[in-house]
Amino acid sequence: MSPEKQRFPPIASYGFLSDCHTSALVSYDGSVEWLCLPRFDSPSAFAALLDRGAGHMRLKPKGVVVPIGRRYQPGTLVIETTWVTETGWVVIHDALTIGEWAPQGGKRGRPETEHESDRSLLRLISCIDGEVELEMECLPRFGYGLEAAEWSGGELGEAVARAGETELLLTSDLELTLADGAARGRVRLREDEHAFVAVSWGDGDLGGPRSAPEAIERMDSTKEFWRAWLRHGSFPDHPWRIHLQRSALVLKGLTYAPTGAILAAPTTSLPETPGGERNWDYRFSWIRDSTFSLWALHTLGFDQEARDFMRFIVNVCQEHPDLQIMYGIGGEKTLTESTLDHLCGYEESRPVRIGNGAYDQRQNDVWGALLDSVYLHEKALKGTGTPADRQLIRYQVEAAIAAWPHPDQGIWESRGEPRHYVSSKLMIWVAVDRGVRLARSFGVEEVAEEWQGKADEFKAEILERGVRDGVFRQHYETDALDASTLLIPLLRFLPPDDPRVRATVDAIAADLTEHGLVLRYKVEETDDGLHGEEGTFLICSFWLVSALSEIGEARRARELCERLLEAAGWLDLYGEELEAESGRHLGNFPQAFTHLALINAVSHVIADEQRAGDGVTAVFSEMGGVREDG
Repeated sequence: MSPEKQRFPPIASYGFLSDCHTSALVSYDGSVEWLCLPRFDSPSAFAALLDRGAGHMRLKPKGVVVPIGRRYQPGTLVIETTWVTETGWVVIHDALTIGEWAPQGGKRGRPETEHESDRSLLRLISCIDGEVELEMECLPRFGYGLEAAEWSGGELGEAVARAGETELLLTSDLELTLADGAARGRVRLREDEHAFVAVSWGDGDLGGPRSAPEAIERMDSTKEFWRAWLRHGSFPDHPWRIHLQRSALVLKGLTYAPTGAILAAPTTSLPETPGGERNWDYRFSWIRDSTFSLWALHTLGFDQEARDFMRFIVNVCQEHPDLQIMYGIGGEKTLTESTLDHLCGYEESRPVRIGNGAYDQRQNDVWGALLDSVYLHEKALKGTGTPADRQLIRYQVEAAIAAWPHPDQGIWESRGEPRHYVSSKLMIWVAVDRGVRLARSFGVEEVAEEWQGKADEFKAEILERGVRDGVFRQHYETDALDASTLLIPLLRFLPPDDPRVRATVDAIAADLTEHGLVLRYKVEETDDGLHGEEGTFLICSFWLVSALSEIGEARRARELCERLLEAAGWLDLYGEELEAESGRHLGNFPQAFTHLALINAVSHVIADEQRAGDGVTAVFSEMGGVREDG
């Protein structure tokens, strides 16, 4: 909005809140700077994350800018911020609150749950020493910053902000004033006194709390929801357990409860390079994430969430058998991309995009991700599959076989010319290989033999055309490296002790890194249709940890994993990229794929320690899955 250079908080300094319907990002200075209503992918009410004039809700002590402490309440997605002033200490708890929910026989296919969103952002204030004066400013701008709010009310701590069909209800025990598109309030608290402010939306009957005791009750029930959910998981007794638990909470928080879909990230257009054009909307569910999602959820013991996500994947595939690479969180197919030219973008990074034009790209890895997910799910739950599932499997395996001759845009969704990417060929092989295994488990031996012949043919071509000087390359026509080939041992294409696997892992570690962290590829060697640089990709660095573990380099795997865990954001969250030289997080935040890869990598390192260097890597089994069968 404003043309002059604007100052933005570091991406890694934001805290992430979720009620499994939508999310909020809260800056270290007490400002809510991202909130879309009523879904993750809806237009925003607060978007200061992308333009300092696009709406925020600030709450902090008067005259203080930086808190003295900030953390998640253990085992929750409730943020606790501690402030100290010259006169006292105050703690603020922030949450998107979740209440108990009784099933009403709603939409078919809804995941099982005993809780439901309150449709409310609650900020609870507690003075713990002395006395403190606090200030609140709620300045929404609806429709991604385009529409100013018209306020009404203000008496008895209630006010309504409207723009068109959208409205927010503000409830508080602060004294409110309405002016210039904002609701403002002040309160002075003494030791052991409490106050609150909440904004609520939607057509629910509940609305926000009307008193501090009610606000405390809702905050407590939200904490209990997250802790009770986490208790269903299975975590190793290890110092890194906390990282696994935080990543699990992030994945749960990125799950859209009505369908079970898992978002790639809750934000749009946080840049891969500040000031650059590599800015994308990630508020969708990628089929590619499915294998790692199912692996992580089953490994950590969250079988119900795995079932919910698998139900989402199977439903969209059954309704529309011709696979896309991504879908809307409600199963939407059309994700048309457009730009919001009125927003300056984070640190002047234009364009700001909504929708994602890659949704109709040809990406041949999608079948491998789907079939590997079905295979993992069947193994973990020891299921036999329904006739409909078997029909879906056959259709998708045949589609993968038909796609083999065709080039595509690859795992990184290049907007350059289609190529025969090795990772895409690998995933077609995965689709057929998993189809073979599933067919045999169903007793359909004739089909399994037919597909086995195709899988063998595909493997031979990859080994002939995708390897140069003993190292796997990005695509058939290049010598360039690509971090996606680190998946080769993880997907069991070749055994970890194959010399081509070791050579590829070593080549990437030596030649596709900056300060020891892994790039997706070298932009100067890759036609991705874009300009500018990008940082190292955190998922690729975590993949390197897992690959090092697979090839028996346990010490190197642990050292790299330690470094990556130390590079986490202020609240143990991760973006998509890391600027290797500065340690700065870049890209949409928090990033599901990064946290999924973290779970895989940390599980590998812990399994190495438990095995004491002996035996074959079988992490899915060792960390709570089932026995590998080859």
